[in-house]
Amino acid sequence: MLLHATEVEMSEINAAAAANARQTFTHALTIYLKDSNAYGNTYFARYFEWQGICREKWFFDCISRDMLQNEGVFITKHAEQDYLQETFPFQEIHCELNAFDVKKCSFWLEFRFFADGKPVSVGRQQIVFANHAKQISALPELVIKRIKRYAK
Repeated sequence: MLLHATEVEMSEINAAAAANARQTFTHALTIYLKDSNAYGNTYFARYFEWQGICREKWFFDCISRDMLQNEGVFITKHAEQDYLQETFPFQEIHCELNAFDVKKCSFWLEFRFFADGKPVSVGRQQIVFANHAKQISALPELVIKRIKRYAK
């Protein structure tokens, strides 16, 4: 985990990750009052929700519009989020998504969240593909190729 990294170190890490990727998926979100507590800070849980939104949008737009429903299911094996800076209602959040460690049956996604051009959070998910009986299965080759276009 990168809990002890400074904001400058995280900016350098994020810039290097994006520079090494073939393609980076981006998605914008807006923080609303419902996303914050009485002090106006964004709930940490929202970042996990935003990971899911960005992941689904990336998969639908870039990988497979049918979400591979006929072949199987995606299982989130691991998810984490490191918080770097507070965010507040009505800020626009930009998420950058890249894949890494793409294997036959699984892959990782990294989510980099920015507000006002500054990194505010970074998260990761390990995704495993399984058949409808929930047994780990190989991803279709075409899907692996598409995922690798976003690999860093």
